[in-house]
Amino acid sequence: MILILPISSYSILSAQSTKQKVFEKYKKVADSIISRSLSEQKGYEWLKELCEIGPRLSGSENSFKAVHWAKNKMEELGFDSVWLQPVMVPKWVRNNIETAIVSYSKKYKGRKLNIASFGGSIATPPNGKTAEIVEVKSFDQLKILGEKIKGKIVFFNRAFDNSLVNTFEAYGKAVDQRTQGAIEAARYGAVASIVRSVTSRKDNVPHTGVMYYDSLITKIPHAAIGTLDADFLSRAISEEPSLKITIEMNCQNYSDVNSFNVIGEIRGNEFPNEIIVVGGHFDSWDKGCGAHDDGAPCLQTMEILDLLNRLGLKPKRTIRCVLFINEENGLRGALEYGKYADTVKVKHLAAIEADRGAFTPRGFNITSDSTTVKKLQDWLPILNKAHIDWIRPGGSGGDIAQIKNAKAWFGFVPDDQRYMDLHHSDNDTFESVHPREMQLGTAAMAILTYLLSEEGL
Repeated sequence: MILILPISSYSILSAQSTKQKVFEKYKKVADSIISRSLSEQKGYEWLKELCEIGPRLSGSENSFKAVHWAKNKMEELGFDSVWLQPVMVPKWVRNNIETAIVSYSKKYKGRKLNIASFGGSIATPPNGKTAEIVEVKSFDQLKILGEKIKGKIVFFNRAFDNSLVNTFEAYGKAVDQRTQGAIEAARYGAVASIVRSVTSRKDNVPHTGVMYYDSLITKIPHAAIGTLDADFLSRAISEEPSLKITIEMNCQNYSDVNSFNVIGEIRGNEFPNEIIVVGGHFDSWDKGCGAHDDGAPCLQTMEILDLLNRLGLKPKRTIRCVLFINEENGLRGALEYGKYADTVKVKHLAAIEADRGAFTPRGFNITSDSTTVKKLQDWLPILNKAHIDWIRPGGSGGDIAQIKNAKAWFGFVPDDQRYMDLHHSDNDTFESVHPREMQLGTAAMAILTYLLSEEGL
């Protein structure tokens, strides 16, 4: 018996067969990308070099060294174009004094506390600031205390909520103490403020980060304290409400200085004027060496271009790596690139940002229309080879969000359970990065980038 299919059925079967062949081709490419990334571990080798430079706070000598290191590396790798984009950035220096000590107590006098100045904080007077401590866990508590805050040091002690699965959610529920705490404490007459480190880890390593002032409110010194010392201080205050501490810091703000975004690209062989941006922020805080935040992720995006070159894959669209300067305390690099993207006569098709550490891949957040999201979810069988389980609507990243004319913005999401143990602290070192986790993340982003280049949106 001969089965005769209607033309429409034949067309559907033919289209399905073609789609299956395309998918099989991409799965083979994905296998090649993963194999090379895991076996050669180039990005991990580069990370060691970068971490030997040291932390890369915007405006620092180390940040300039790192910028030129990255430019030279891109040129050595043979990217089609490499250039530096000038950006004016803030300059803040921690300097060599940041101490805290219990200076008045029957039981604990002389007990040292481990603190770290927040980025942008002013210094204390040369002899420090000495005052009684007032512990609060919310800005509402400050408001209730009102005049009782005057002349005191405010101790913000709202803990990171370890009951939450999503560590970024827990971070978001605690970080306003760091960013806005000095403003709110000074509003009621405080002379300084300290904040329980925003971290999931129980240790005595303070975590720094950006903080803000209000031009209409007196500026006061503002610092982080390790979680173990925060627990101690809370107990000590409950025992002796009149306990005093002395804080001494000599950090300093300077005028803006010139720095650079580092940009390299490989040009597309069919649609060179359609750009796929991959990147992260190249600056870091001045604690540790910024390995997870955001050195390794930056090098993962840089290696995407090199991986395609090593495999002889010629992308249809231009793939551009942008290492943005000054995300941690200003977004100046992203804003500068965003202005540039608005003026050039090329189309930014998509952008992928990596700024969540270099842990095991989990998924991609995407900001785009529902049709685009559905198309991308059809690629999951290919991406799953690198442990990407999902693509779903969500925030992409502060840097690429400044590229206003793209069609889709992606945020790479690795496992987040250990990230807050490390970031903005002396824990964020080269040794904290696992090479296989890092390289699998590189492969995941490289596969997505190649699919975007070949299939478009």
